[in-house]
Amino acid sequence: MSAYLFDKYKPAVKNTFLIFLAGIVWAGVGIMLLSLACSWLSAASVTHRYLYAGAGVLLALLVHHFGFLKIVDKNLKRIHHMNGVRCLFAFIPWKSYLMIAVMVIMGGLLRHSMIPKKELAILYIGIGLALILSSVRYIRVFYERGL
Repeated sequence: MSAYLFDKYKPAVKNTFLIFLAGIVWAGVGIMLLSLACSWLSAASVTHRYLYAGAGVLLALLVHHFGFLKIVDKNLKRIHHMNGVRCLFAFIPWKSYLMIAVMVIMGGLLRHSMIPKKELAILYIGIGLALILSSVRYIRVFYERGL
């Protein structure tokens, strides 16, 4: 009886919505990281802005192509094989929630470290833009499967 009561209130959605949600979350986090990096670079000289932003974009292309696309494809395959409705939070595997917690803690430690913000902006642009670029695949697959 209690298991049924719990299932009754579980936020369940179709797997196509999980794909959409994953894309939105990846893009949202990427935008947040990019906005932090841009605010840090706004205090730098114009020459340094372009230099650091360029390095961040190059890093983003590498991370996107050699790292995040593999994760996205693996996650899309996992979601594709789900039948019926699933919990709203199943857009990423449960183990990834642990990884997210570690990344949030590391991000906080880096932001409060002695590393100059303009150098840290390279990493934030790299990860943020890579997340946004990779989120496009989620959104494209979502639209291909139909709303």
